[in-house]
Order: sequence, then structure tokens, then C-alpha cells
Amino acid sequence: MSVLNSTAARDIAHQLHPYTNAIRHEAIGPVVIERGEGVYVYDDQGRRYLEGLAGLWSVAVGFGEKRLVEAAKRQLEKLPYYHIFSHKSHMPSIALAEKLAEMTPGDLSHVFFTNSGSEANDTVVKLLWYYNNACGRPKKKKFLAREQAYHGITVASGSLTGLPNNHRDFDLPAIPVRHLTCPHYYRFGQEGETEAQFVDRLIGELEAVIAEEGAETIAAFIGEPLMSAGGVIPPPNQYWERVQAVCRCNDILIVADEVITGFGRLGTMFGSEHYNIQPDVLVLSKQINSSYQPLAAVVISDAIYKAVADNTGKIGTFGHGYTGSGHPVATAVALENIAIIEERHLVENAARMGRVLQSRLAALADHPLVGEVRGAGLIAGVELVADKSTKAKFDEPGRVGAYVFHRAHDHGLVVRAITDTIAFCPPLIITEDQIEELVSAFERTLEDTVRWIASGKPAY
Repeated sequence: MSVLNSTAARDIAHQLHPYTNAIRHEAIGPVVIERGEGVYVYDDQGRRYLEGLAGLWSVAVGFGEKRLVEAAKRQLEKLPYYHIFSHKSHMPSIALAEKLAEMTPGDLSHVFFTNSGSEANDTVVKLLWYYNNACGRPKKKKFLAREQAYHGITVASGSLTGLPNNHRDFDLPAIPVRHLTCPHYYRFGQEGETEAQFVDRLIGELEAVIAEEGAETIAAFIGEPLMSAGGVIPPPNQYWERVQAVCRCNDILIVADEVITGFGRLGTMFGSEHYNIQPDVLVLSKQINSSYQPLAAVVISDAIYKAVADNTGKIGTFGHGYTGSGHPVATAVALENIAIIEERHLVENAARMGRVLQSRLAALADHPLVGEVRGAGLIAGVELVADKSTKAKFDEPGRVGAYVFHRAHDHGLVVRAITDTIAFCPPLIITEDQIEELVSAFERTLEDTVRWIASGKPAY
């Protein structure tokens, strides 16, 4: 696009964009999205795109949902803002906390609200440090996470994240965390190793790290049920069951980061249900209100709550919170969003349409660029490789993925390139015809990519 466009020039002049090469951005400028409707968004030039990533893994009920707009309007007119510090509260936050305690798995009973998943996982770190101090275990402060995990970008949550570019030049990790091998059999299984043997090796590594660090120093194991922003990586069979068994034997809490997998993405209301995870802490955001407002939630077990509450009684307060914690507009929109998900059976739709999406993408497995197709429900990843037989990556990782990302726009499709894995995560309202449109646009993009690679031309 031309950077002479005045809107683009204004953007370049004044915004520093997340997850963006600022120098490259100065050269090509932004795609300025002006409006959305259902599974589609429209740019300021009138071009329509099927939003194959639901915004940023998050718009469950689609764009332009009038019920969410009206819910926000009603709340803005009644109580546009109030805090929940120092014994204050309001009905939207009360009702949403009650709803989340009711619908989440296990004995999760209390909710702490934040504005984003990053803040939520940052809160998890502080909360479990506080909890272990309250329980008289001051050494139990370390976390176990995984390579290629994504848990956010604050100092604490960014430390939990296992992606090099989230650490590089930020001086992270800055908290005590050990990153274990990513549970991706296609990439990290050894030659001749079965998937079951791969899981054996990962569990052996987990046990060895616990023995090395000392179980008495480890607070929690944190993981996404299905790893998302690190490349859409479903866990191997029996992985989560065995991880939990080891952690339970060593008094290590389980934190399920469901910022992306929560509220139907995998065809179950929560990813923990899909993979039989029984979390002590559940982290939610994004689809909680389809990201129409900033909101996230940390849902904790009754045992954690009681220990934390008792300690606040001893010292007089729980000295943590945000101005926007439990924001009345954000929580009111979340309640309406969850009502839509339930009334329109969008979890069931995600399961049905997920089978269609996974099947259509799996049919691309023989394409010369496709190394692996993977996913669950309405989230999928297609990993592109230089050589299918050896799984060899491209000489310049991310270059082909970047081409696909940009070229897909020309075919009216928005996707996410995670190095050279192309991610799909459409709104839960998507239909079979729209999935066909999505996959057809991607197929055309792949054919363009084959020709571009053969031509030796630089990316644009």
C-alpha cells in the first residue's frame, strides 16, 4: 500500500505498534480496519477480509454484534465506571464472578478481574507468591512453563512466555522459571521415537527438573491446554494427564492459561474439559467478552482463596489490583457475550465447524509446502516447510510466513503467521460456506507462494 495515504502517514508518525518491525512499518504502513460485520472486517479502502484469526484469537460472536453494543450502552448510561477497591462493588462484576464460578470446571470459586491476559498471568505469579508466603512456604516461588508457550508480555508473564523474541533485549526472564521442552511431537520427537515415547521423555524431563530444583521451591506448572500463539500445538495423547499426576505428587499447582482456549474455542466450553485438566487456577480473557472491552479473569480454587483471605485478615489488605479491575462496562458486555454463546449454541457450532475446518485443512497435507496440519476445534495451524521429507525449515525462518500473511490479504483473508506456521482461529459463528471461502483463499495464497519462492523475488 502507499504510505502517502494521510491516515497511514499519521499512524507511522505517532504509533509504536506491538509485534511489528517499526522500520518495516515505516516503509509499508498499516492496513487500516474501519468496520466489522460478522466474520468479516473492512478496511478504509472498502476492501473486505474474512477475519481468519477472530481479531486476535478473540472475537467469538463476530464483529458488530448489536447485543454487545447495547449492553455496553446501557451500562455506560447507568454506571460508566466504578472501582471494586476497599469494599466497593457493582452488579456486573458480581454477576460475572458468580457466573464464572458456576461454569468453570472443578472447585474454582473466586474471581480476580484484570484488563488483559498478560495482567492476569502477572497476577497469578504475585498471587501464588502471596499464597505460599501465607502458607508458611516462602521458598515455594518458582514456576514451570514450556518453550514456545505464550503467557503474556509483562515482566512476570513475559518471563513465563517461552518465545525468544519476547525475551530478547527485554532482560527476561526476570522471575524464577524453568522452561521445559515444547510438547510438539512433529518438531521435537527424536528419530525413531514414538509419540508415547516422546511423552515418556517429556515426563522424565519434568521429574528431573523437579528433583533438581526441589519440589519445595516450585509453586506451579503453567500451561495452555493447547499451545496457541507459539504455533498452534495440541498436546500429545496422555500428556496432560501425566503432567498433572507428577505435579500432584509433588504439591505443585496447575495453572491452566485459557486466554485463547476458553469459551468454546476447542468445541468444549473450556480447553481444560477437552484435555481433562483439573486446574487450581484458570486464566481467562479474549472470548470472555469477544474483546469488545478489555477484560480478563483469574479464577482460583477455594483452597487458594481461603489461604489468601486469611492472610489479608492478618496484614489488613490484599495489596494488589487495577483501576479497571471488574470494570462495569467490560463485565456487563461479558455477561451478554456469554449469554449469546450459550443461547446460540456456539460451543456446539465450534465443535461441528471445527471438524469441517480441520478436515478441509488436512486435505492440504500433500501440498509441497505443507509439513504438518494440526489443531482442535476452531483453531488450526499449517506449518510450511522447505522439504516435506526431512521437515527442513526455510533458510530464513519467517520469510515465507510473512509472504503468506501479506499475500492472503490480497485474497481477502486475514491469518496469523507464527514464523512459518499459518494460524487460523475464526469467530465461533463461522458457517460451513465461510470455512470453504477461508480455505479456498488460503489455497490460492499457497499457490502464489509456490510461484514466488520459485521466482526468487524478495518479499513485499
